[in-house]
Amino acid sequence: MRPYACTENGQGGATVNSGAIRRRLALGTALLTGAGLLSLALPGTAQAAASSCAGRQVKTVPFATGSVHVYRDGGYVCALTLPRRAGAKQVMSVTVQARGNRPVTDKGRFSYHAGPVTVHAGHRCVRVGGSVGAVSATSGWILC
Repeated sequence: MRPYACTENGQGGATVNSGAIRRRLALGTALLTGAGLLSLALPGTAQAAASSCAGRQVKTVPFATGSVHVYRDGGYVCALTLPRRAGAKQVMSVTVQARGNRPVTDKGRFSYHAGPVTVHAGHRCVRVGGSVGAVSATSGWILC
């Protein structure tokens, strides 16, 4: 298949069939647009999940199979658990508890992260915990 069609114009020169070029440009544009939309539709990585909490990261609680990331935004505290190896569904959990309140937990089989879980802590201490598989970690009272 030729990349474009060329014909004699009767004056010793050649003219290019612009219809063939337009079709190729349209096909190329459609392929690039489709690839861009597909990349937006695919799930993100575990690192992308970290941005699902508002505020700034104030603490990380590491453990053998993952880590709990803690964020603070004003009086709100948010946490999520990220596994060391993301992609395959595994049992994960994340828990946040403001002192004097009940803990709030997100637990299930996830591929990339458990959470985010957000609580209003005000100026109270919080305790966070998380698990991936059978391994877990808790922070103790922090952000006091």
